[in-house]
Parts: sequence; C-alpha cells; structure tokens
Amino acid sequence: MAEAAPAINIGIEENAREEIAGGLARLLADSYSLYVKTHNFHWNVTGPMFQTLHDMFEQQYTELAEAVDEIAERIRALGSPAPGSYTQFSRLTSIPEETGHPDAQEMIRQLVSDQETVVRTAREVFPVVDRANDEPTADLLTRRMQVHEKTAWMLRSLLE
Repeated sequence: MAEAAPAINIGIEENAREEIAGGLARLLADSYSLYVKTHNFHWNVTGPMFQTLHDMFEQQYTELAEAVDEIAERIRALGSPAPGSYTQFSRLTSIPEETGHPDAQEMIRQLVSDQETVVRTAREVFPVVDRANDEPTADLLTRRMQVHEKTAWMLRSLLE
C-alpha cells in the first residue's frame, strides 16, 4: 500500500491557498475564454486590416495558450484542482462569449474590453495574495496584468 503524499507546507495556510486558487480559477477561466474568442477572431476577421489583425490575434492567442498553462499549474501547486471544462469556465468567467460574426472594429472593441476584464480579475486576487505573502502568485498576477494592459493599449490604438 502506497503512503499518502505529505501535506502541503509552503508557508501559506490551507484556507488562504484555497482562496487564492479560487481567484486564480477565475483568472484561468477569463484567460481561456479570451483565448477562445481571440482564436475565433483570428479565424474570422475580414476587411482592409485583415493581415495585420490576423497576425496580431495569432500572437495574442499564442501568448494566452502559454498563460493558461502557467495559471493552471500555479493552482495545482497551491493544492487545488484546476478547472478544465467549458462548463466550469463558463460558470467562472467574466468574458462574454461571441457567437456572431462582428466586423473587425467590433472585434477590436470587444478584445479591448476583455483584456481589461482579465486585468481586473487578476487585480481582485491581490489582497489575499498579499496577506498570505504569496510572492510567486503575486509575480504571476503582475506579469499577467502587464501583458493584458499593454495588449489593451495596443488594440485601443487601432480604434483612435
């Protein structure tokens, strides 16, 4: 009979780890939902800015694909299961799904809003992360906010 794995002892209390993992689960759901939407827009963009937007959206969804893995792995390191189904993501996300075929300008507007939504979700997790002195998660959140704030700025610039 195999012995049970030792309890997690990383200097963060279990209730704080669970609360942080819950916040990260929302960030994961938002990030995955944004990944799906950005990939959809990459496939379906049309118009005079096609090549520019097609390439830009590909860079964005590729970066998001790596990010969702990093977020999920942090949730696991904290001792919680990472959500991984459409049902879980749809319950946790703040990103509205797009089932239609918006024009390029509307795609950009939606992505600006969605990038900023991800920033707000990440920012909401910070208070518990700070209280728990969870520097690895703080670093992850800071990096995610930087990426999404910059991406929102770049997308917004296309609308000005």
